[in-house]
Amino acid sequence: MRDSTAVLVSPKIGPVHLGRDAYVYVRQSTLTQLREHTESLMRQYELRERAVALGWDAHQVRVIDADLGRSGAEATAREGFKELVADVGLGRVGIVFGIEVSRLARNNADWYQLLDLCALTDTLIADADGVYHPGDFNDRLVLGLKGTMSEAELHLIRSRLTAGLRHKAARGELRQFLPVGFDYDESGAVVISPDEAVVEAIATVFRRFAELGTARQVLMSLRGDGLLIPRRPTRTGRVNWQPATYPAVHDFLTNPAYAGAFVFGRTRTEKRIDPTGKLVQRTVLLPRDQWQVLIPDHHAGFIDWATYEANTARLRENWRAPRGFGGGAAREGSALLQGRLRCGKCSRLMQTGYSGTKGNCPRYVCARAKQLYGAEKGCQSLGGRRLESRVLEEVFAVLEPAALTATAQALTDAEQAHAATLRVFELTVEKARYEAERARRQYDAVEPENRLVVRTLERALEGKLAAQRQAERDLLAAQARRPVQLTDEELAWLSRAGADVRAVFNAPSTTFRERKQLLRAIVSEVVVTVETDARIAALRIIWQGGASTELKMSLTKIGGHFRATDEDTVQLLRRLAEQYDDTTIAMILSRQRRRTGTGLPFTKSRVHSLRISRGIAAYQPPETVTPDGDDAVVVTVREAERLLGVGKVTIYRWLRDGFITGEQLTAGAPWRIRIDQAVRDRVVPHVPDGWVGLDDAATILGVARQTVLHKVQRGELQAVHVNRGQRKGLRIKVSSDQSGLFDQPS
Repeated sequence: MRDSTAVLVSPKIGPVHLGRDAYVYVRQSTLTQLREHTESLMRQYELRERAVALGWDAHQVRVIDADLGRSGAEATAREGFKELVADVGLGRVGIVFGIEVSRLARNNADWYQLLDLCALTDTLIADADGVYHPGDFNDRLVLGLKGTMSEAELHLIRSRLTAGLRHKAARGELRQFLPVGFDYDESGAVVISPDEAVVEAIATVFRRFAELGTARQVLMSLRGDGLLIPRRPTRTGRVNWQPATYPAVHDFLTNPAYAGAFVFGRTRTEKRIDPTGKLVQRTVLLPRDQWQVLIPDHHAGFIDWATYEANTARLRENWRAPRGFGGGAAREGSALLQGRLRCGKCSRLMQTGYSGTKGNCPRYVCARAKQLYGAEKGCQSLGGRRLESRVLEEVFAVLEPAALTATAQALTDAEQAHAATLRVFELTVEKARYEAERARRQYDAVEPENRLVVRTLERALEGKLAAQRQAERDLLAAQARRPVQLTDEELAWLSRAGADVRAVFNAPSTTFRERKQLLRAIVSEVVVTVETDARIAALRIIWQGGASTELKMSLTKIGGHFRATDEDTVQLLRRLAEQYDDTTIAMILSRQRRRTGTGLPFTKSRVHSLRISRGIAAYQPPETVTPDGDDAVVVTVREAERLLGVGKVTIYRWLRDGFITGEQLTAGAPWRIRIDQAVRDRVVPHVPDGWVGLDDAATILGVARQTVLHKVQRGELQAVHVNRGQRKGLRIKVSSDQSGLFDQPS
């Protein structure tokens, strides 16, 4: 043992130091060390006696042990160390005791911060080897070496531990926290959970993604059917059942464990300083080429590795890129080639836009070079209607031979999907009955006199019985949603109709999303190159699987003579002259920034001259507004305001939402609105009982606002407009039996 007398006579300890407090810093890195390494902890607490032996009074010795169970790798989470540094900086500390440097800090940045403060405030540092003054060069050199060795020791310890983990992981034998649906057997191998309810619920997620194609649609489908999904939030192994969420669905689809793969090093911890100056950590998912270990076919999975790669590729493709980049999942817009049309000049995906009087005419534009690099103009642009029609002709030609087989398969798939969904509900009922019976046995086994236990078990039993009743109700509801059994005559008709792919594709009941999904199942992408001078577009359709078809299509021709007004303007004038005078026509053409063949803006006289030269008759206005059918009249926006008692803004909103019907021959032309008794009846002064607003209707039906408006336009939902009071606006009738109106088919 070191001679304490030699320490007491050290000239480094002076009256200034003895006049301040002595701080004893005690720390163990983990709770396991606290339980098992008790001798080390006792040695650290015995430093109090050493401080007294060196000359400090017992009441001057302060022990800081707030950091027990915390690592010394950094000071962020060590409140005790922060307190020690603060008191040193305030000049309250005469000496700091630590059994060794590694107790104070395992990080040179923290260690040298303490040394600098001790040197400035004339504070000593003592360990098991002696007393040091950080202001003395030789002592600081020794303390610096000890700090460096302490940090290096931590690095070596970590290196040995992580090397062992990586070596074991490379063989696929590292025992990790398993996601729900997997367990370890007695030999330590990964196996699929024996719980059939858990397995069937997870399998349902993968089946529905294969059917619907997006994680969001899977989420809505599960929510619509009331299916719960299993989650394992902690390492206890307990499975919780909860409504589906997007992160949960996305985790099922992207976790490689469900494809039977063993993965190690899929994430990385990153540190940064936030705006408040606080050090924060976050976990980042790494790209697959940066995973440390990947062993496919390591254990049985819910899908194979090829399906996993296809799923993740599809999720990346569904990512909604910033505006202008194209791509993304199939959505509600009418542009059928959204995310599938590529510019043949720069190879970028072309952006989708809409034009026309109702904003429903798609147009494809490639302007990324202009946006990114300041090019004088974009690569190319073209209208979507003719392009889509040409592509669809090729698609229908490919599909017709397989249409009959696909129809029969669709009927079979619908029945199988319903049976799979029923299986999930049946397993849920079976599990609920087991848990209720188990709770009943526990309740029956307790002595009636033990009221404290009886009351607790009684509440538990009531909860399990309620869960059982709810599961049984959900099963009955799912059974009621079974697809209708078709007769032989209906099957024969459906087979004939299914063979007509064009009719099914263009049916009003087929949504734009479903049409896009059908196209994407067949077409990988379409490369288009517009030859402006020749007024043709060269197309290259790349089918799924790699085969391709090349063809050309003509574009709308521009007028003949270079000084003549373009034919498109002439045809527009011909239509406008049937309903408007020359003054109104000139206003419409000017709004559209159209020009005559000589480049001049249109005026009344120029419209008149062009009309005469092309032999177009002048407009003859009727003497009065006459009814069109059953008390129906065709009026302007101003006349509609007067007839319906609402403002101009409301009229335009109704036209946009389809609440009333109107015709606008072209952009900028006056609206011609048809008002009949049915429209008048839909304008009421008070809200009818049970009618709700647009947002509430969307919430009740579980769909988007735009979907509700589409249903109102098609007459599938009744709507009125309240034109008085504080509750003015659109009100929609939603009955209880419509809550599942828009559920995705199982």
